[in-house]
Amino acid sequence: MVVLNQPVNDFILPSTSGKEFSLAANAGKNLVIYFYPKDDTPGCTAEGQDFRNSWHAFTERNCIVVGVSRDSIKSHESFKEKMEFPFELLSDTDETVCKLFNVIKMKNMYGKQVLGIERSTFVIDSEGILRKEWRGVKVPGHVQEVLDFVSTLQ
Repeated sequence: MVVLNQPVNDFILPSTSGKEFSLAANAGKNLVIYFYPKDDTPGCTAEGQDFRNSWHAFTERNCIVVGVSRDSIKSHESFKEKMEFPFELLSDTDETVCKLFNVIKMKNMYGKQVLGIERSTFVIDSEGILRKEWRGVKVPGHVQEVLDFVSTLQ
């Protein structure tokens, strides 16, 4: 599992736009990786829109943004197109990276206990070191908080 102020192990996930995403291939850039429960649901849509609306501010800070959920690439492509996200969505159907970041948690869904992704965001610096994590994220104001932190990495 990931540990604050330690290097993050490389990983590869299928990505929208027919690409594969790997941590190693993005060395030299800061990375915001946000984990969200499900494509095209209200909270996940709002969070994605906030990252979309701040995308230029992130790129100006040598930072890329990617979203991760257990949804399929087909679902991600539809969600990305509908919301006009300028960043990639990564598909972790087997939960490998979700487990690396320890974001799979028991959640209450309509009175039932289910395993799902706890909304979480991580910042990995340009040298591959985990610098900040937010777990149990509430969407309002979160993206600005992430951007403020990324601004300190310069």
